[in-house]
This record gives sequence, C-alpha cells and structure tokens, in this order.
Amino acid sequence: MFIQTQDTPNPATLKFLPGREVMAEGLPPMEVDRGAILSGGGADHLPLAGVLFSIPNIERVFFGADFISVTRSANADWPHLKPAVLGAIMDFYIGGGDTITDNGAQGEEEVYEGEILEIVNQIKELIDTRVRPAVAQDGGDILFKRFDVESGAVFLQMKGACAGCPSSSMTLKSGVENLLKHYVPEVTRVEEAF
Repeated sequence: MFIQTQDTPNPATLKFLPGREVMAEGLPPMEVDRGAILSGGGADHLPLAGVLFSIPNIERVFFGADFISVTRSANADWPHLKPAVLGAIMDFYIGGGDTITDNGAQGEEEVYEGEILEIVNQIKELIDTRVRPAVAQDGGDILFKRFDVESGAVFLQMKGACAGCPSSSMTLKSGVENLLKHYVPEVTRVEEAF
C-alpha cells in the first residue's frame, strides 16, 4: 500500500491519501477531536481515529471521501510524527479495518420551508458544487450550518485542515461570501459557525 501525503495551507495539518475510499459513499465527512474523545465522547464507531489518537501529539483527525487530514499539537513537528501516522494508517487498512463502523449520532438540522427552503437549497448547491471540492483539495471541508433569514447571514463550519487554518477566514470572507452574495441576493454575509 502506498500512501501519499500533501501539505495543506494549515502548517499543523497534513493530508494523507491512502489510495482508497476513506468514507463510504453517502456518508458525510467526519471530524474527531482528541479532547472530545478524552472527555467521554468516545470513538468506538471510528476505530481508525482511535488508532491515530494513540499516537502522542495528534490533536484532530478529519475523514474525507478519499483522504485523512491529521492535525498535530503545537509542540510537535511532522518529521517525528509523519512516519508514525503513515504506519498506523497502513497497518489499519492492510488489516482490513473500516474507517467507520456505523454513522454515529447525527445532529438535528434546522427545517426550512417555502421560499426560504429554495434559498437554502441554492446556498447548499453552490457550496457542494463550487466550494467543497476546492476546500477538499486542501484537506478540509466546509459545511452549511444555518441561514438566518432576518439578517441574511449564512453560517458555515470549517473542518479538517481548514479548521484553525490562518487563511480560513480569508476563504470565508473573500471567496465564499462573494460567491454566495453574487448568486443569492438574499445573502448579506458569511460567518463561521463553531
């Protein structure tokens, strides 16, 4: 098995491409934080995350369709961590492991109706077709969280390498906000949701 690695705009995050499907088709990308696991969030349904978090100084793991973004702690460096992460991913997949054993708990999504539903669907389509593919190239993802009808604000969440990246606010404001405002006049601004 050959695993490619790519740098991301976030110097604390590397993108690992195992040359196979990471998240089964139809499953959304998923991010897991070491803090959530240690505070009782559990990752029983994410065995690869458990393996990666057994490596010291791994803080966050993001599973995309065909890649894994791994974020290190600030006091670690990639020359020491990269071989351990590569070995863990390789051993996991060679051993026949599945990234996810079930879909876990899904949060409830806000329900929109009528004209607002049409606006939200247009926003989601633009994000899915124009923004997400570009963000995935950098080892991350961007998710629609909600649309505030009264203010025209769209709330998006950055995941993977994009979460905490120095250029993520620029991506949201200059790129995504301009795109959405151009195609959806009801959008007045884009904000990051946490």
